[in-house]
Amino acid sequence: MQVSRRSFLKIGVAGACTLAAGGAIYRLVNPASSPHRFALDGPAQTVLDAVIPAMLGPALPQAAEARAMAVRAASQRVRDAVLGLPLTTQKEVQDLFGLLALGPARRLLAGVAGGWEQADPQLVAAFLRSWRTHSLQTLQVGYHALHDLIMGAWYADPSTWEAIGYPGPMKELLA
Repeated sequence: MQVSRRSFLKIGVAGACTLAAGGAIYRLVNPASSPHRFALDGPAQTVLDAVIPAMLGPALPQAAEARAMAVRAASQRVRDAVLGLPLTTQKEVQDLFGLLALGPARRLLAGVAGGWEQADPQLVAAFLRSWRTHSLQTLQVGYHALHDLIMGAWYADPSTWEAIGYPGPMKELLA
């Protein structure tokens, strides 16, 4: 199937309009609890709880209780990391989570038909892979934002270093 340049442009414009409309609808339905700070609200927390296991995969403990605790801790570290960013960046991250939490956008952009609570980890991993290599740079930026926040928050915690054999930063010798 060949796609003409005109069709490609129409699809691109329609996708951009869909993203903009989704963000606007999310802001109308879920006004920010604090206009200046990032808030990991219920829907955003659900998105993050589904994405963390898909992103970290085998780095998480296998035992169910330990895995749940590790996901909660990683989620808290992501929240703390976002709160350390400039306010404009916090708003962009809030918009990303808001867009993924919005039902129509979740279905269209991530391919997750049900809620994030029931999302199959393999389906979430597939959505992340598709965003990583997507032809729309906006989705690639969204993937990299999620990746950098989750991986950075995970590996910034010294309790995760042993699993990868990292002894910690070198200590400077005082002579």
